[in-house]
Amino acid sequence: MNVDRARNVDRAMNVDRAMNFDRAQLRALAAVLDEGTFEAAAARLHVTPSAVSQRVRALEQQAGRVLVVRARPCRATEPGAVLARLAGQLALLEHDAAAQLGGRSAGEDGARAASATRLAIAVNADSLSSWFPAALVGLPDDVVVDLRREDQDRTAELLRDGTVTAAVTADEHAVQGCRVRPLGAMRYVAVAAPDVHERWFADGPTAHALERAPVIAFNRTDALQHRFAARLAGRQVAPPVHHVPSNSAFVELLLAGLGWGMVPQGAAERPVADGSLVELAREPYLDVPLYWQHWALRTATLDDLTARVVRAATAALHPV
Repeated sequence: MNVDRARNVDRAMNVDRAMNFDRAQLRALAAVLDEGTFEAAAARLHVTPSAVSQRVRALEQQAGRVLVVRARPCRATEPGAVLARLAGQLALLEHDAAAQLGGRSAGEDGARAASATRLAIAVNADSLSSWFPAALVGLPDDVVVDLRREDQDRTAELLRDGTVTAAVTADEHAVQGCRVRPLGAMRYVAVAAPDVHERWFADGPTAHALERAPVIAFNRTDALQHRFAARLAGRQVAPPVHHVPSNSAFVELLLAGLGWGMVPQGAAERPVADGSLVELAREPYLDVPLYWQHWALRTATLDDLTARVVRAATAALHPV
């Protein structure tokens, strides 16, 4: 064997060894990132914090990269996100294989059997408070969900960093390593209390009025109101904004006259019907297409969850 060939063989062997990640170490990494601290991860895994720290450190040495930013809460570096996603995918595959064999997967260090698999799912607040819970009714006993509330424009980020297995997102472009399918559109209606409408929009939702009238947004990433106002005004506007990160408080403050805002059509129907809220414009609708993205694995658990989400969305959302 010549020198170059020997070097190539040695390099290939090193790469192969690097890819054989230890399952206990991957589980420790995933637990730290899920729970936010090494202590909480240790409690979840039924080992000592020192054992968790040693396993994460050993995994970092093997990967040759820092995988966890030691902060509160701990968060993944870019390489850490890759391995966290690998840990989740392996856990899901092991769970489904054990289910098909009629057995139960082994727990950490074989100390206890894990009877359920955990699915972390990112869902926007409006879906979570309306149609999405129907997808979880009758979920198998061996599946538990960890729902992460996040704006529909940002849920895809949690897929990218390996934090979640699946997400309801406004992003139609598949995240690398994921599958995407359309769910339908969530319809939002621009509404205000009658006195707000009379005070600010007596002459209609003009650009001047939209620039001055106070608006209510869910949080600083909620751009629905600005998108709708720009459509009416024909340009971007910058009104004063109240941030109210609660679905129930959002509607209550609209009713109280704090400002105008966009609410899901279902939440607007009753107050519009009884006159406690009025529509802002002749065509007050804004449709937001939603998509379901999940890891590109074909497992019974993910297939079942996807079917449930699609059924719930089809019953509640508008066709795109």
